[in-house]
Amino acid sequence: MQNTSVITDVVSDTLCLNMENDNLLLYRLRSVRSRKRTIRKDVIKQIRKKEKRSNELWNTRRNIPWIPLDKPYQRGFVRFFVVREDVLRTEDGEFFEGILKKINTYMYSESRHFLKKKKKYGRRIYVEREQKIKSISAWSWNDPNFFLTHKERQYFVKQEEYCVFRKMYQPYYEFTEPWRFILRIRPHMITHYKPVDFELEKEYAELESYLGQHKITGIVHKTMGGKSRSWRTKKEDQNLIRSRKYITCRMSATEIAESFMDNDVQQF
Repeated sequence: MQNTSVITDVVSDTLCLNMENDNLLLYRLRSVRSRKRTIRKDVIKQIRKKEKRSNELWNTRRNIPWIPLDKPYQRGFVRFFVVREDVLRTEDGEFFEGILKKINTYMYSESRHFLKKKKKYGRRIYVEREQKIKSISAWSWNDPNFFLTHKERQYFVKQEEYCVFRKMYQPYYEFTEPWRFILRIRPHMITHYKPVDFELEKEYAELESYLGQHKITGIVHKTMGGKSRSWRTKKEDQNLIRSRKYITCRMSATEIAESFMDNDVQQF
């Protein structure tokens, strides 16, 4: 009898141990949602590391010093704006020269003529390439660290241009007196060069190829570049009446008055 009682006690103890082990295993098992969350976090960590490494390589490439050439050579021509001589001789000559340094544009060409191909009447012809002074975006204009002074801002006027991609009018600021500047052409001389690190370029190209994928770009924008925002979201300063969505709803005051008068006549 004692042996049987001992055996039963041992069996019961083993059963209890097995049940406890099963309970521990069940407790340690993770749900599918938890495992997916862990995988997502690991992927985001790897993307952040690669993004950080890509930024480091970009700064390294940018800070590579330029080395002067023993024999400079010419590579085409460059065209840019300069202040007219009659304007430069006035009291405000230095003032407009300072403005031009901030909004000047440069165009490069293999020949002195600065031509481009254009299709006309079924055949291709060469026409002169148009060059304008740089316009200032609204974002740069409202930046507190903007480089224009209060006196220089008085020579700019606000304009609006319809953006086909965003389906809205975008404001910009344009210089009001472009006649004060003229174009000048000079030979484009190459005097310095930057050495190329092939290992660095290879690593940077691989990182950019990975981070440039569509899904990876979305993760970078949502997790590292701020909160996500739908492309349908409208800005507060958008004029809805002038947007493409409401362009069919425009109605002048005279048309509204005429419609009311027609309704009154019909009632009588």
